[in-house]
Amino acid sequence: MHESETNSAMDVILTRSGLNESRHRVHAAVADPSGRVIASTGSPELVTFIRSAAKPFQALPLVEEGVPERLGLTEDELAVCCASHGGEPAHLERVRSLLTRGGFSEEDLECGPHPPLNREAARQLVAAGESPSRIHNNCSGKHGGMLLLARQLGWAPEGYRRGNHPVQQRMIAELSRWTGIPVERLPTGVDGCGVLCFALPLSALAGAFARFGRAAFGGGSGPSVILEAMARHPFQVAGTGRLCTAVLEATGGRVVAKLGAEGVYGGVDRGSGLGFALKVEDGALRACEVALVGLLDRMEVLDGGSDDGLSPWRDRSVTNTLGEDAATLSCVGSLESAGEVHGP
Repeated sequence: MHESETNSAMDVILTRSGLNESRHRVHAAVADPSGRVIASTGSPELVTFIRSAAKPFQALPLVEEGVPERLGLTEDELAVCCASHGGEPAHLERVRSLLTRGGFSEEDLECGPHPPLNREAARQLVAAGESPSRIHNNCSGKHGGMLLLARQLGWAPEGYRRGNHPVQQRMIAELSRWTGIPVERLPTGVDGCGVLCFALPLSALAGAFARFGRAAFGGGSGPSVILEAMARHPFQVAGTGRLCTAVLEATGGRVVAKLGAEGVYGGVDRGSGLGFALKVEDGALRACEVALVGLLDRMEVLDGGSDDGLSPWRDRSVTNTLGEDAATLSCVGSLESAGEVHGP
């Protein structure tokens, strides 16, 4: 997007002592189940890798293939399959339970180790003299679900992360199913955790989430089971101090939002039936979190009150090395639609 395109587009601004010091450009789309974009900012047709925003779609085959019934999966175990979790003890417990149900061990996970995203969990790991293992990877729940899917369908679990494995072929088929984009036209790459990731226009991701929400309406369907698991167990979707969890809690599970790496969010407002997707152009996590709350405020799906639990992401304080408030991140600009403009 060029400076001349619009002066009202949503951005995230870092302000220090009254001066706008940094600007993060935001692209977003809001769509109905037909895929019609009803509101947007920046470039709603921007093609980007959606990364972990794909996880609800990637967990769906577990439900549709009857894995929860066969293995007795609980809702919180299903929620952690959709998670980018913080590596807190309750997350690790659910992932271990998933693996045990399928007869797997942590060594069967094909994601690499990294320190827990939750700072306290990471601190405790260091204090215990332990190194991160594969289960601490924020995607270990997704990987556990993929192992269970392979076992359920009689596929060799080894190499399940590879693009030519039937598990990953099933994943790309799911993204094609919900976006309406043919498999051969879905660009793929390698995600941070080693499995396939998918590139889509933001409008297609927003439409896919809207269709997912419509399919969940009335209950009983696979999408309903997935969204209800996330709504009823928000902690398992992310964890302490994480925005995906906070949005679920603030809206009573009505709004389901899923973070993706490099500044991506996708999700659905189950009240209006609208799907949404956003990308912060420079990939900054600090900006995409503020942008998501700004987008939801402009969609008028949040009450905007100081007690909704989301205020820390509306005007996000940036501290200096002394812990003092030194700057503020805020979402500015408007969400544009055919008939109206929603401002801050």
